[in-house]
Amino acid sequence: MFSQQLVLKTVLTSAKVIGAGTATAGLIGAGIGIGIVFGCFLLALSRNPGLQEVLFFYTLLGFALTEAIALFALMMSFIILFAI
Repeated sequence: MFSQQLVLKTVLTSAKVIGAGTATAGLIGAGIGIGIVFGCFLLALSRNPGLQEVLFFYTLLGFALTEAIALFALMMSFIILFAI
């Protein structure tokens, strides 16, 4: 027979893995957001090449903010998986 300790440990491990996997769903949105940022940059650059420096600055700013959200989601996943 299974002991109660083993069952509780298995359930806790399963919940941690499911929670960590769910927390990484934010990475999907970040990937989509980064694609949109760079796609819009190329579209704007093709329409007005004279604004390349300004557009590139705003593109990098948008990329950094979107990537920060991805890193927060990844950090939460690691916290759920290893700290709890």
